[in-house]
This record gives sequence, structure tokens and C-alpha cells, in this order.
Amino acid sequence: MTENIEVFKQNSIRIVNGKSIIYVDPFEMDGSPHDASIILITHDHHDHFDPASIEKIANTNTVLVVPEKMEKKAAEALDHVSKLITVKPGIIKEIGSLQLNTVPAYNLLKPFHPKSSEWVGYILNINGRRIYIAGDTDATKEAKAVKCDIALVPVGGTYTMDAKAAAELVNTIQPQVAIPVHYGSIVGSPKDGEVFAANVKAPVKVEFKIKF
Repeated sequence: MTENIEVFKQNSIRIVNGKSIIYVDPFEMDGSPHDASIILITHDHHDHFDPASIEKIANTNTVLVVPEKMEKKAAEALDHVSKLITVKPGIIKEIGSLQLNTVPAYNLLKPFHPKSSEWVGYILNINGRRIYIAGDTDATKEAKAVKCDIALVPVGGTYTMDAKAAAELVNTIQPQVAIPVHYGSIVGSPKDGEVFAANVKAPVKVEFKIKF
């Protein structure tokens, strides 16, 4: 059920939805496929909003979606896309054939991602399944209330929840499949994925997508 999902560095994700190609937080992308239908950005940190990577994947029909409070910064990428859409936490949006929900993404006790910035995670409704891309977040009350079939959650610690906290979140929301992201390069180590998997309880299945 995750064969249409690829994970690159950090939170850089590619999802095939029929003829539509969705990217989330493209970062240090290899190649220049120019195949993006929609690019979703969770927040404005350099490893999530990378205009050079947007240029590599965008084309004349690409829609760029960003949190409202980074609209000004998003101007750095506007030459590469056809349209900019802004979002806030806690909304439902339809973009073409894609329906998405936004979920607040923030730190509880750390200063890196304050709730006031209104950064987001996304729940994508694709092929009858809900795919949750948490973004840079801790295990917040909003994250714990998510209902999804597939969850991509950060496990690297430092700027987000660590592997054990991410596993606790997944054990709470009970997706069918959990995919660890945001580890093994800028933050965390490849072992964080193993720690995460060891702490996720059945029947949730853990799949590794990042290649080191």
C-alpha cells in the first residue's frame, strides 16, 4: 500500500497519485525530472524549503502550497511554478483532484518550531487512504488525534520528537503502516529508524523508505 511513496533526505517525499505527482519538502534533489504536479511545504527551514530543489522538479503547471506565514519567503520559488496557494493549520483544502487536511506541527518544549508560526503537517486523501506527513513536530495533542492509514513521522530528535516518542505517537494513532523520516543525515543516525521500529507495537507495520 506504500509502493507509490518514496522518501529521500530529511522530510523529502514523493507520492504518485495516478497521473499526479506530489512532492513534500523536496530537499537536495538529484536529477531534474520537472514532474511535480503539487509541491507541499511544511515550513520555511532550509531543509524543508529548498528553492533549488523546487526548480529541479517544477514545471509550468506546478502548484506550490506553503503555510500562510511563509508566503513572502515563498517568493524565492515563484519563478519556477504556476501558482501559489497558502494554508493554515486545521483546514481542509481541495487542489485539483487532491483533498488534503492540514495539521498543526510544532514543538512542545523546544524553541525551533513554535506553535505561533502556524507550520503544518498534511493529511492527503489518495486512493481511499489517508496519508499523514507530520512535518517537524512533537507528539502534540493534534498529532495524537490524527486518523490515518499511513503515517510518515520524524524520528531524528533535536528539532522534532525522537524515535521513542514517535513510536508512542504511532502506537496512539494506529495507522496500518508507519514510515520513519527526518533522520540519518542532518539530524539523527540510521539507527534511529531501528529504535523506532523496535518500539512500534503490532498491528502497525513499519516500513523503511530512506536509503543511506
